Amino acid sequence: MNQPQANYAVFGNPIKHSKSPAIHQAFAEQLKESLSYRAVRVEHEQFEEKVRGFFEHDGCGLNITVPFKERAFALADSASTAAELAGASNCLVPQQGGGLHAANTDGVGMVRDMVANLGWQLQGRRTLIIGAGGAVRGIVHPLLSERPGSLTIVNRTPTRAQELAERFSNTQIKVEAGELESVAGGVFDLVINGTSASLEDAMPALPNIQLAPKCCCYDLVYAAEPTAFMRWSASQAAWAISDGLGMLVEQAAESYYLWRGQRPATDAVISALRHGLTVG
Repeated sequence: MNQPQANYAVFGNPIKHSKSPAIHQAFAEQLKESLSYRAVRVEHEQFEEKVRGFFEHDGCGLNITVPFKERAFALADSASTAAELAGASNCLVPQQGGGLHAANTDGVGMVRDMVANLGWQLQGRRTLIIGAGGAVRGIVHPLLSERPGSLTIVNRTPTRAQELAERFSNTQIKVEAGELESVAGGVFDLVINGTSASLEDAMPALPNIQLAPKCCCYDLVYAAEPTAFMRWSASQAAWAISDGLGMLVEQAAESYYLWRGQRPATDAVISALRHGLTVG
């Protein structure tokens, strides 16, 4: 007798261009498993109701994207350390005894892409993160776990960066925060663009900073062509530059593992997505 198909989805708004269904379908085919994964646009006032309804109708796992990550965290009955520190969740896992567990796989996905796929060294690096919004909240804890030399978070609205830094004030690594201008003249080994500027092909209003000889630059956004931040990084002679496509696939692989207990290989999926991106 055939088992009923396992149902998964990603909830967001907007959601039309999500690549998550294709990624999870590729994982299932690779592991010879059968599942359904849909991208669902959820209206702002209906989010909590839709999440509860999904799991009441035998939903097996949810990814959550903008703008609902903080509301997903608030809905859960338990949370991973990364989700707790971020105050946000991109992955909801139903528990055997009932209730929902909030995980945040964004940072794990980014670190795995940097270390395993790109071969970057993170330990001891003077690290700068530009931006302090939802995309950044999930990456700080896993990044600190790699023991960078220092971490500075800058944002157009400095209070948001400072609030985020305070969440990690108990860590051994000093986390500093301020406005964009506060890093003028600073020297960095790793620069991460966590702003949404790249979605408009714009560059954050960074002051003059210096990239160290082996500085790596990473944009959380991905695109068919190099983003404005990636072009800036090249103009500053960065040693290595990447967008966030690998992070997207790696965070999905971590979600898949949390839901199904199997970790998919990611190389071929990243490559297929990269070749499938269209220009214009």
